[in-house]
Amino acid sequence: MADLKERLLPPKPASAANLREVTFRPPVSGRQPFQGIDVLGLKKRGQGLRSWIRVDTSGNSQVIEVDKFTMMRRCDLPARDLRLLDPLFVYPSTILGREKAIVVNLEQIRCIITADEVLLLNSLDSYVLQYVVELQRRLQAAGAGDVWQPEGELSRRRGSRNLENMFGTPSPDYLPFEFRALEVALEAACTFLDSQAAELEIEAYPLLDELTSKISTLNLERVRRLKSRLVALTRRVQKVRDEIEQLMDDDGDMAEMYLTEKKRRMELSCYGDQSLLGYRSTDGALSVSAPVSPVSSPPESRRLEKSLSIARSRHESMRSSESGTETQSIEELEMLLEAYFVVIDSTLNKLTSLKEYIDDTEDFINIQLDNVRNQLIQFELLLTTATFVVAIFGVVAGIFGMNFEIPMFNQPDAFKWVLIITGVTGAVIFFAFLWFFKYRRLMPL
Repeated sequence: MADLKERLLPPKPASAANLREVTFRPPVSGRQPFQGIDVLGLKKRGQGLRSWIRVDTSGNSQVIEVDKFTMMRRCDLPARDLRLLDPLFVYPSTILGREKAIVVNLEQIRCIITADEVLLLNSLDSYVLQYVVELQRRLQAAGAGDVWQPEGELSRRRGSRNLENMFGTPSPDYLPFEFRALEVALEAACTFLDSQAAELEIEAYPLLDELTSKISTLNLERVRRLKSRLVALTRRVQKVRDEIEQLMDDDGDMAEMYLTEKKRRMELSCYGDQSLLGYRSTDGALSVSAPVSPVSSPPESRRLEKSLSIARSRHESMRSSESGTETQSIEELEMLLEAYFVVIDSTLNKLTSLKEYIDDTEDFINIQLDNVRNQLIQFELLLTTATFVVAIFGVVAGIFGMNFEIPMFNQPDAFKWVLIITGVTGAVIFFAFLWFFKYRRLMPL
């Protein structure tokens, strides 16, 4: 197991190629396995286990094997959300905010983000390994392991941050753990799509220029394949852009993704419930936290009113802090999503410009083909006219070839005059047709 962990989590993402060579074994049936999927991490028969890479808030990573139902209970997720992460199925890009987790399905990055950890499906894809390495680097460099602090430490951190914001020196590095993990996932997806768009541009422009200069079946087939890839990539980029835009438009979904704050509220509520137990008596005896008065103990109704007032004040303070923190979390997440919305929108603009260039090239080729077709029609018209003129000679030859006596046959120069008159008549008819074509603007003469 230690060997497997070292192979799956190398210190450098460049070693993914060596891992692929080591773990790849051709199947007996001869069918090719899925590219970029760890065969060892797929479902095991009879157990339903999957191999996951777990990264905690300190940047430490490990490989764990968890079955589907344990993962559902661990992250409080329905089965349909886990189905989005299945590598055997192709689902569009999705970012879902749940009660205790964020389900991220962005291209190769398929993970579950909670307030304490990130769970990725174990894969040998280089982008997954780069995601793990980059997330570890950022967590260890920025000290993201201190994001979740006790109540006093958290308030002290926030107070110092407010002072920094007041004096114009904000701390942009302070983000909850789930937002850091989501940022790395968005960056990986946007970088992957942008690199594919750049490769497509590098391949497309020379090919389109070659097609404009030489129209051939091979070039047309290559452009057709290129356009199919462009349409597929545009759909994927458009889906990621729509998903980010949908999150930015819905404040409720953005507030739902603030997992660290929800965890803090839950712990504070549990702490409040435990403190209230100190004011209640069980089985006629006072609790340990409520001291006994030497004179007389307060009646039961006064103790109940006191506990209810304390609970009400604590609830009101929690609601006020919750509203302020929710607004702040929405602003932080909105700024984060807006930054990557600009990036993915720029990639979409590249693909749109490339598609317009392809459409312009197709229009240019169609114009060229129409021009060639018109030239062929004009040439065919000239040939038809010339054939009509030559047919006059055939009519004259047919008339003079009949078996009857004509006095003209006895003249020695009769044949010469027949040729001259027929040729002049044919030339006059031919030029008359040309003048008619020019008059009607059927040919550019």
